[in-house]
Amino acid sequence: MSELPRRTFLKVLGTTGVGACGISAFSCDDKREAERIVKAQSEATMPADLTWGKAPCRYCGTGCGVEVGVHDGKAVAVRGDEASPVNKGLLCVKGYHLPGMLYGKDRLLYPQLRQSDGSLKRIGWDEAIALVADKFQEAINQHGPDSVAMYGSGQWTIFDGYAALKWVKGGLKSNNIDPNARLCMASAVMGFMTQFQSDEPMGCYDDYDLADDFVFWGHNIAEMHPVLFSRILENKRQNPRVRLIDLATRRTPTSEYADMYVEFRPGSDLALANGILHWLIKNDRIDRAFIDENVVFKRGIEDVEKIGYGCFGEHAERYTFKDEPRDSSFDELVEFLKDYTPARVSEISGVPVAQIEALGEIFGHRKRGVVSTWCMGVNQHYRGTWMNNLITNIHLITGKICRPGSNPFSMTGQPSACGTVREVGTLSNRLPADMVVTNPEHRREAERIWKLPEGTIPEKPGYHAVDMFRALTRGDIKTMWIQTTNPWVTMPNLNRFKRTPGDGRFVIVSDIYPTPTTDMADLILPAAAWIEREGAFGNSERRTQQWDQLIDPPGEAKEDAWQVIQVAKRMGMGHLFPWPDDDWHKPLFEEYRSFGLGHGKDLAAYDDLRKTRGLRWPVVDGKETAYRYTGGHDPYVKDNRPVHFYKAKGYGEKAAIWLRPYHKPPEEPDGEFPYWLCTGRVLEHWHTGSMTRRVKELSQAMPSAYVEMNPADAAELGVKSKDWVRVVSRRGELKLRVQSGGRGQPPRGSVFIPFFDEALLVNVLTLDTMDNISKQPDFKKCAVRLERV
Repeated sequence: MSELPRRTFLKVLGTTGVGACGISAFSCDDKREAERIVKAQSEATMPADLTWGKAPCRYCGTGCGVEVGVHDGKAVAVRGDEASPVNKGLLCVKGYHLPGMLYGKDRLLYPQLRQSDGSLKRIGWDEAIALVADKFQEAINQHGPDSVAMYGSGQWTIFDGYAALKWVKGGLKSNNIDPNARLCMASAVMGFMTQFQSDEPMGCYDDYDLADDFVFWGHNIAEMHPVLFSRILENKRQNPRVRLIDLATRRTPTSEYADMYVEFRPGSDLALANGILHWLIKNDRIDRAFIDENVVFKRGIEDVEKIGYGCFGEHAERYTFKDEPRDSSFDELVEFLKDYTPARVSEISGVPVAQIEALGEIFGHRKRGVVSTWCMGVNQHYRGTWMNNLITNIHLITGKICRPGSNPFSMTGQPSACGTVREVGTLSNRLPADMVVTNPEHRREAERIWKLPEGTIPEKPGYHAVDMFRALTRGDIKTMWIQTTNPWVTMPNLNRFKRTPGDGRFVIVSDIYPTPTTDMADLILPAAAWIEREGAFGNSERRTQQWDQLIDPPGEAKEDAWQVIQVAKRMGMGHLFPWPDDDWHKPLFEEYRSFGLGHGKDLAAYDDLRKTRGLRWPVVDGKETAYRYTGGHDPYVKDNRPVHFYKAKGYGEKAAIWLRPYHKPPEEPDGEFPYWLCTGRVLEHWHTGSMTRRVKELSQAMPSAYVEMNPADAAELGVKSKDWVRVVSRRGELKLRVQSGGRGQPPRGSVFIPFFDEALLVNVLTLDTMDNISKQPDFKKCAVRLERV
């Protein structure tokens, strides 16, 4: 094994997925040597006649480029694509095992119809397509378009999402389409929309190579986005002045690399961000010229009684709170922030005054670039839109935005949550390219492109995700089609959504493996996965990436878009998809692309995507844009302006700073339920684990879920690692093994449970509170108790 010591070699192998030098106590040179050995040994065992093809990774929103080696019609090898500007050849542990997710022994191969006794009967595609079409048409005829729904995914390809959107809104004349991304990044969408009237970040991954300071807002980036974290660590290695600041409610691997770890009480990040703003203004660390030129001030409803929390019981049918914006001012902001002195914020958050002031110094330093990153810790929040606003407020008020190495940067967790959900617009209120169904001009434009009569698309938004499943449970939705997602694992307060197939509603599920969601299905349709079909994703830095089909799907599996198109044609809606059955991907994409051309949402032409490793929109004259709204980068910025928020027409083409107060969480620990519960992901698995748990190496590395406890709490309860405990909330209970002293460590009075394990459904415990604007659930804050078993 060369001259590399075995102990070091094994340590490297055990942490390769973290994708960064120094993730354990070994040197960068050790890691590079180990990777060289692994690569050499792997290549020595590969077939000589491999055919290689490019694709983006199937998992998270980073969008790493991979090359897949195909032999005898099977994906047998994968390597990081050195030509990809995203990951430059590096992958995480999940990426290095990508082909395994295609070859689980229980792949779904044929359409299956559930019988009255609960068994499944294999049927043909003609029968399946006819049945889906009949069920949708029957529900619409008897109960109207609001009685049908489609629940999709940030894992949909752009083709899947666009086909579903066009069919539901243009064909069924319903807005009841929403994605699982409502659960993961809807608050980021509304953050951008409320501040810039256009979605998605202005920065890009180049910022990770350029910034001086990185502030991770509840973002365990070392585990959740390890390849990007490796870029940050490489920046720090080359530039020792770089500082990492971890703001969190529990210690994680990210904390181990932080120059400053800031621990706050759950929900108090609202107060903390306002405290930073207070300090910046009081100490004159703001950019007044930038504010005068580029910023307006806004304020909305702040009364918690009027807003509510969206919980079942409080809003048993629909949570439809709508904010009422009004103009504000800088002077009103100053007055508003008087309540957020460092001392007061310290009382609320538990963060020492000195750390609050240090955060002010970091953001207020006039010569250092700052990048804020966040993901689920901010978005899955009862006031997630407000938190997005507050983080961006800090960047706007200091002018640290739209500059290379200085931006707020929202990360996503799914491979095309940006490209398919946010850009295609597969949300209940949206259309492509930032258009919304409530705007009559936007509806008319969509109807023009789709060649539909004016008035086809309804103006009323459909059900958002949680309300959609509440409506299914009530029986208001009669027919629902679920694709590429696993809601009977991921929905909060999961016991609320139990059903029995054959209960008078009809649920169709398209997936690649059996899941708790297929267990709820009346009809199961086998889907083609990843490189078994042609596809395109859009990642977190606005990069659209295309891939060709590299292998055939197993059995009779079909891609999701094909399934939708065939149902549409069976329902007499073939005019929506007027392209040859064997050549529709490119014309469908080009039609979708036409929505954004000339509006600052310009996607690259399909042929250009085929030839490249992706391009960041807006793409004008074949040239991508690294930085939106930035002079010299964004072709829509004119007149030599350094910054121009040209999409914000309603704000006079300026960005909005929103005044957003601190509200307490809807549920806090008490005598009966004394612990905070936070849920989340782990390095080895992705989302509900329906793919990664079928990869032997990943499953062996992390075989089951656990409850992570502070060692002092474990000792007080009289338990240790691997002991069983019962975790109980007001909604359900779960028996798990204890993990104490592991890679993550919550503070006293808090526990953490990952959600990848379908046998241990943590969401029977969680509270179904929602953000008031985005309607995204909060999976990070509820109260539980622990009992010895």
